[in-house]
Amino acid sequence: MIVDRLNTAQRRIPAWTIYGLGLAHIVWLFWLGLSGGLGVEPISALEHMLGETGLKLLLVGLAITPLRRFAGINLIRFRRAVGLTAFVYITVHLLVWLFLDVQMLGEIWMAIVKRPYITIGMVGFLLMIPLAVTSNNLSLRKLGPGWRRLHRLTYIVVLLGALHFVMLAKGFQIEPLAYLVAALGLLATRPKWRGRSGPGLSRVSRG
Repeated sequence: MIVDRLNTAQRRIPAWTIYGLGLAHIVWLFWLGLSGGLGVEPISALEHMLGETGLKLLLVGLAITPLRRFAGINLIRFRRAVGLTAFVYITVHLLVWLFLDVQMLGEIWMAIVKRPYITIGMVGFLLMIPLAVTSNNLSLRKLGPGWRRLHRLTYIVVLLGALHFVMLAKGFQIEPLAYLVAALGLLATRPKWRGRSGPGLSRVSRG
């Protein structure tokens, strides 16, 4: 079967490949910005591409369980790497906004307070920090059942990320709404949304 072949093939791919590809892509985006490949507003384009890629990775991470449940494709071993790589993208997205775009501390604080889409984005980022910090085997052992409860924050993070994108868009745009619909659809497939175990940024693969 095709699914069996896919599952066999993916076992040969080390999870660290996700980190390597993610970091290489970030470096490539900065190179494009420096070399004029991101258009007349490279900082804005860089912000957008980093943030959107981070959101895509969050959605990919959320899709891993439904893929296994409904299609039999088992990518659980990559979930931690996908989630942490998403965190890296969103962190760099924030750093670009802070140091290359706004730059002034007073304006940064005012933007966070007065612009709801920035407030929502910042809350989502702050919620990702404990998820990223505890995305390791040691934290899983030490926190026990509390680890899974903590990583249910992933659901909120994904929704806030999609909402941030929708609110950021000027006028009616299909793409941001598509991300929001995708997030809601993926959440609707998750038993944990109704009270069972959750994925977290990086639920540990046991196989």
